[in-house]
Amino acid sequence: MKKIAVLTSGGDSPGMNAAIRAVVRKAIYHDIEVYGVYQGYMGLINDNIKKLELGSVGDIIQRGGTFLYSARCPEFKEKEVREKAIENLEKRGIEGLVVIGGDGSYRGAQRLSEEAKNLKTIGVPGTIDNDINGTDFTIGFDTALNTILDAVDKIRDTASSHERTFIIEVMGRDAGDLALWSGLAAGAETILVPEGTSDIKEIAEKIQQGMDRGKKHSIIVCAEGVMTGHQCGEELKKYINIDTRVSCLGHIQRGGTPTGMDRVLASRLGGYAVELLMQNESAKAVGIKQNQLTCTPFDDIFSAKHNFDFKMYELANQLSI
Repeated sequence: MKKIAVLTSGGDSPGMNAAIRAVVRKAIYHDIEVYGVYQGYMGLINDNIKKLELGSVGDIIQRGGTFLYSARCPEFKEKEVREKAIENLEKRGIEGLVVIGGDGSYRGAQRLSEEAKNLKTIGVPGTIDNDINGTDFTIGFDTALNTILDAVDKIRDTASSHERTFIIEVMGRDAGDLALWSGLAAGAETILVPEGTSDIKEIAEKIQQGMDRGKKHSIIVCAEGVMTGHQCGEELKKYINIDTRVSCLGHIQRGGTPTGMDRVLASRLGGYAVELLMQNESAKAVGIKQNQLTCTPFDDIFSAKHNFDFKMYELANQLSI
């Protein structure tokens, strides 16, 4: 394999730049030319592809976001659109493609591997939601977790000072890992996740029990996939007379300097993706399980959801009494 390309797709996550850097430098180390695809799959269609050198990825490992940019590209589902992307790769002699992103990004990579005669594709899990099957952790999750934790710690000071219940809305449309991990680490009294039950009456009773024994404030961490923070507050008021405030952390969770854990994870996964391409592997995603690098066929990735840790969820509930 003499030429490969790399792109980032979907929502950005801290550590993507570290992954790109690893792909580029690992490939060049093995005398492979590397091309950067700007603006994700949209860049493949529009031929926004440029050769990358060692210096192209200098001084980026500490930066959040992705210097290759990212863009939503729903039209990539159309075969004729993908044919244009394949043509742009083939005219440069590109034989391998590393796609850094989430489930939707993987599906695009799988289609390319099926339809392009001489193209191998490897997926690298980059999403703060930690919702991809085939890996214990995704790039960006640890950084987003620490961003949330820092915010909750600060909000708790105000909650304590004013004797209020604060509802912290975090990202996680279909997966509750961010809410679970941040809620447990912050000592939240209640954690609402898509995988669990959301009995508002029970939550209200729990808060009331705490107030009855002298508790002055509470923290509720709510994943956006369950309900909005404001909806949670309105529902609580049906069962208990409390003064609630809502903080929706929003896109602050996606930004910022990646943690050391995310930089190391991204570097390991990016380097491993290049190794797999050199072995002519294709239509697979890299991951990490029990701190060991793994690869999983895309079909297996799509066949099941990322395992939610219900034991940790149970522990969080037990510790929040």
